[in-house]
Amino acid sequence: MSARNRRLPRDRAWPLTRTDIADHLGPLMTHVTDVRLLTGPDSGTIALGAAWVAPLSRDYGRGIHPDTVGFRIDVHTVLSTRRAAARPILRERALPQLHDWITAGLAADETWHLTAHERMWHLVDGRLTHADETG
Repeated sequence: MSARNRRLPRDRAWPLTRTDIADHLGPLMTHVTDVRLLTGPDSGTIALGAAWVAPLSRDYGRGIHPDTVGFRIDVHTVLSTRRAAARPILRERALPQLHDWITAGLAADETWHLTAHERMWHLVDGRLTHADETG
């Protein structure tokens, strides 16, 4: 798919595909409600993100549609020149960590499930780190 058809600037590329994620997660994909290949502004060092979308709304009376409750995965863009270096790091290290995070989330207690959670994997000069947020 050309950069124009996918609405991605020529200097940006996705380091992972939906197939990479599905192949690695296997049966856990049944708990993933959405895999988004992001096209927005530069995300800085973020290469991969995952979120647990909780069933409870925080905005006074507006509900969460049941189909959106579950895990969401976001693939952020990287510079095209860095895609080849980023891809194996994310496949070998981030995807196993994503697998473990989803598995732990599924086994977590009700309190965890009723709270939104997010994990972001940052890639800087070949070094992969992650950060968690709860909200």
